[in-house]
Order: sequence, then C-alpha cells, then structure tokens
Amino acid sequence: MDEIDASKLRRGWTTGACATAATKAGLEALTTGIFPDPVRITLPGGQTPAFALVFDECDGTRARAGIVKDAGDDPDVTHGATIISQVEYGQPGKGVTFHAGEGVGTVTLPGLPLAVGEPSINPVPRKMMTKIVEDWANANGCRADIKITISVPDGEEIAKKTWNPRLGILGGLSILGTTGIVVPFSCSAWIHSIHRGIDVARAAGLKHIAGATGSTSEASVQAHYGLADLALIDMGDFVGGLLKYVKKHPVDRLTIAGGIGKLTKLAQGAMDLHSGRSQVDFKFLASVMAGLGANQKLQNEVLDANTALQVLELSLHRGLPLADSIADRAKQKAIEKLANPDIQIDVLVMDRKGTIYGTTER
Repeated sequence: MDEIDASKLRRGWTTGACATAATKAGLEALTTGIFPDPVRITLPGGQTPAFALVFDECDGTRARAGIVKDAGDDPDVTHGATIISQVEYGQPGKGVTFHAGEGVGTVTLPGLPLAVGEPSINPVPRKMMTKIVEDWANANGCRADIKITISVPDGEEIAKKTWNPRLGILGGLSILGTTGIVVPFSCSAWIHSIHRGIDVARAAGLKHIAGATGSTSEASVQAHYGLADLALIDMGDFVGGLLKYVKKHPVDRLTIAGGIGKLTKLAQGAMDLHSGRSQVDFKFLASVMAGLGANQKLQNEVLDANTALQVLELSLHRGLPLADSIADRAKQKAIEKLANPDIQIDVLVMDRKGTIYGTTER
C-alpha cells in the first residue's frame, strides 16, 4: 500500500469551528433578520475561513443555523455531520450559557476539562463562541446574555464510534477543537482521547490503567487483571503519546498490552507503532533469538520470516521465550520514556487471538 503524501491532503474544520460560524450567523439574524451566507469567522491562529449554511430559520426571538462539517481528507467520523447552533436571549446578567441539544453529549464523570452536568462543548469552542457574542453585542448595543444550544442530528449514533461513552460523555458527540482546523491523519483526536481517558481514570481514583493496541489485546488485559472499563486506554499505535501523558499525569501502575508485532517495534525503541511509520526489524529479532540460544539455522529462518507472529511461532516450536524477552525490552523502553521510577510498568505480549505469551511479571 502506498504511503499517503500529507502535503497533498486537504485540511478541514473542527466541530468547534462549525459551531462558532453557525452561532455568528444566528446572532446576525437576530438583529437584522438576515443570515450571512457564507459566514466568516476568525480562528485562534488568525485564519478566516468562510462556511456555507445548509439551513437557517429565525422567528425574531431565536435563530438557528446549520453547517455541514467538512473534515477535508481526514477520516473523521464527524465528517458530513450537520452542526446546528440555536441562539436566543438568555436571562439578564447570566452572560453566555451553553446547552446540549440533540446529539451533543453531557459530561457525567469527573476528570474532563468540563464540570459534571455540563454539555460536552470544549473550552476553546466555548471561548470562540463567547468572543463572537461579545463582539456582536458591542457592535449592536445589545446585551451579551445569550443562550447557545448546539445540536448534531444523528450525533448520538455517531458518538458510538468515539470514546465518548467510555469517558462518561453520554447522549452524543463532543464539540471539539483547539485550532479550528482538522489536519488530515494528524490523529490529534485519538491523542486527545488518550489524554481524556487517563484524566477520567485518575479522577475516578484508579491506580492501575492499561494501554492496549487494539480491541483484542484490550479484552485480554482486562480479563487478565479484572480491570474496570474506565481503566482501559485504547492507545492504538500511540504508545509514545500514552507514555508522555502518563509521565506528567502519573498513576501507580501502567500495563502496556499488544500483539507481538507492535510490541517488537516498542522493544526496538519506536514510539509510533503504525505500519507506515515503523517496521519490525527481523535482524533485531534474530539477535534476540540468538541471545536465547537459537542456532544459526534458526536465526536464518527468522531473517526469512514475513511477520513477527511467524517468528513467535518459531520460538514457541523451539521452546524459546521470545515473547518474554520482547516484553522485557519493551518495558525498558517504556521506563526510559517515562523517567519516573514510582510508576510500575508491566508489558503483556500476545498473539492475534489475545493469548498471552510474554509478560514482565515473571
């Protein structure tokens, strides 16, 4: 499969940017009766994109505008979703208030950057929309007491494909974004979810969390330790992102679990385990096998292997503890990255069925 040239990919806009643009359009309609279309906003970085409205309605006391999110060339689950902002005058002296409409989640667990009970509209989008309200109020001599309700039709169904249910964000999606821009394949949303997962686990008082490379390894590590769902962090390929965040937000114990291929890359020192950004080094595996007593013939078989799983099978057939050795080496790389001796590190190495063959718990 050819690698993707990121320089040729089209950028998109976050749900927060879409919500801000829809809010601005609705505010202008409240005072003029006319919706600007397209509507232009200024992002935190100074960019000034314009957004087309897919619908608008105003009855003089409230206005609603909708914008279809364009994530560019990023495989974002919210690409194509309609982000709707309804604006209306709120209670005098209340300022700008935010509310969750259809398809926008509500925070139910501590640890997120929003209080329990708040709509899952993140701090930067809130700041952007508040600035829009304040500028509009100053320009029109209006009070800045505005109630903003954000909704996303089908958002509750879309949210099932995100981390929101596990993070205790119930009822729909989060309105996200720090720059307003979606960078294709930056995986910022995944890293963000890793961070929030750790935050929620810590806030719940959990001392032991586990980062897994996929659903099979996650199920295996949960069964192995009897961990609660909140303790499970779907780190995917981003073990470096997990370790970096745990270094600054420590827990007592961290387990890293994954297949032999991905954890071999960690044992080699890779912190991004994606196949397009790191590769299994079969010379490395041959060297590890040699250290375990493999003869030259077996080392040559390792060098001729196509996958790390094939090498694992060779080691099991010869009774050599390759998976344990990989676990030990992966643990050492994790320890070096964390640089925190107070955090206990465990590593579990398994096959594609989730069978654990290597562990540092010996």
